[in-house]
Amino acid sequence: MRLFVGIALAAEASDALNSVRERFEPGSADLRWSQPESWHVTLQFLGASSEEQAACVAEKLAALRTARVPVRMARLGFFERAGVFWAGVELTRELLALQQWVTAATRLCGFMQEERAYNPHITLARSKGRNSGRALVPLKKAVERSKVGLEAQFIASEFLLYESFPGPEGSRYEVRARFGLE
Repeated sequence: MRLFVGIALAAEASDALNSVRERFEPGSADLRWSQPESWHVTLQFLGASSEEQAACVAEKLAALRTARVPVRMARLGFFERAGVFWAGVELTRELLALQQWVTAATRLCGFMQEERAYNPHITLARSKGRNSGRALVPLKKAVERSKVGLEAQFIASEFLLYESFPGPEGSRYEVRARFGLE
């Protein structure tokens, strides 16, 4: 099974992202747009996991006691080499602290923290083919011309352990466990 830990979006944040999607999705045939029900802020991607590791992660994350986390989306951007269009999430002190607590807890179950810096974002679309950077060019120009602002925020009262099921139309996610924030 493939697992990750993340924060689900509140309705007002999903509404803001849906407006972005409705504005830019038409005419972007070379992109596969993420479904709103899959939008989340990843805290840690765990990847391939055994049932024992999943149980360990659920136990360790349930023991965490930390404050609610403000989540603020503030910009749109691109990972050109990966062919990804995303909404950026401000790296607040609280969000970084939660991400660090999560990675420390999952380390006890055999998972390692990524070496690259934590860059919270919400994936909105991915290129379909091999020319991932090229597929983004028209969208990037449209976003730059539009000068669309993205301002949405909410207070996360929980984070989740998800299982990912990859498929030809994109991944489908199921919640395996929920963990409250105080």
